[in-house]
Amino acid sequence: MTIVFQREQHLDCFRLSAFLFGPRMTGKTTLLDKIKRNLTINLLDPEEELNYRQTPRLFWEKLKALPKKSVVVLDEVQRVPTLLDYVQMGIDQLGHRFFLSGSSARKLKRGSANLLGGRAINLRLHALSVQEIGNFFDISKALSFGTLPHIYKLIIQNQEKSARDYLKSYVTIYIKEEIQAEALTRNLAAFQRFLPVAAQSNAQIIEYANISRECSIPMSTVKEYYQILEDTLVGEFLWPYDRNERKKARPKFYFFDCGVVRALQNRLNDFPTPSEKGFLFENWFFRELVRIRDYTKKEDEIALWRSGIHEIDFIIKRKNKMIMAIECKTSQDIPSLSTRRAFHKQFPKTPLVVASLTDSHPRKMDDLTILPWMDVLDSYRMQSKT
Repeated sequence: MTIVFQREQHLDCFRLSAFLFGPRMTGKTTLLDKIKRNLTINLLDPEEELNYRQTPRLFWEKLKALPKKSVVVLDEVQRVPTLLDYVQMGIDQLGHRFFLSGSSARKLKRGSANLLGGRAINLRLHALSVQEIGNFFDISKALSFGTLPHIYKLIIQNQEKSARDYLKSYVTIYIKEEIQAEALTRNLAAFQRFLPVAAQSNAQIIEYANISRECSIPMSTVKEYYQILEDTLVGEFLWPYDRNERKKARPKFYFFDCGVVRALQNRLNDFPTPSEKGFLFENWFFRELVRIRDYTKKEDEIALWRSGIHEIDFIIKRKNKMIMAIECKTSQDIPSLSTRRAFHKQFPKTPLVVASLTDSHPRKMDDLTILPWMDVLDSYRMQSKT
């Protein structure tokens, strides 16, 4: 059975050059393969990487040999960031259009790489969305194995053992090719101790001191390692909306894919416990919100809301308006009355909804709307199309 996922991110509709950023195995190369091009440079090839690292001007010679206004694909550009200077020259002097993939814009910025000064747009590619999977989507499979394209194909084909093996190898490849090869940390053993502990804290407030003790590394190193995870797009922080709460530096951290989280936790052979399912659902739901935001080209701010002991999972701000507040639930529990009152005191006009994993029909409870999770995502998607 041939399975093709129709991606929500499109490249051929842009006249400008484009950066395409995303974690490993999200399908960047597959998407780039659809582009008609005059030249392809794949820096995942060790020989090509070495050639261009030693003689970057070789790239410029190849660009000059192309017809004017050619299309060039440069895969994994962060491996030889000096090539970006020649990309800029290719745009300015030769009229070429470039499609550049990489693991992080932030990592390039930290290395003072040339990000082309507005000559290229920044696009993101994520693990598969509900829309991209379509009728094959199964929420329990998404929570247990994630939605990386190759992994989900194996799940559809009932090859769960192969899916587990690939997810386990993902962690090994990530450490070898992203961390070790890029020399992002000098103490690889400490980073390897940190990864499963960070995965256990997924979708929760980061307790830096606890992680420091458990991994036997300084708290400053824990913060550095989390930054590496964010820089390589393996996850991202979710900060409190309130600036006073943000000063206390207590964000949550969400990994980019549930399957990768469970591989790091060494839990792929087990069914998620009720507690695990709650965190996995919250993680997956957050990633789905991010996918909708990025693919509809909105600049919404997604944050958590916290006031003292009260907390709501996600609030979404568009421009100067708070458009939605969402609490994720895998059981019949709902936010307490005191939490709802505290929230509505600060945001009286913002609708608060529960995205429920268990409810199949909408229902109302006092000032609260409880919806099936898909209805909440559909509502956000519709608002994002306007």
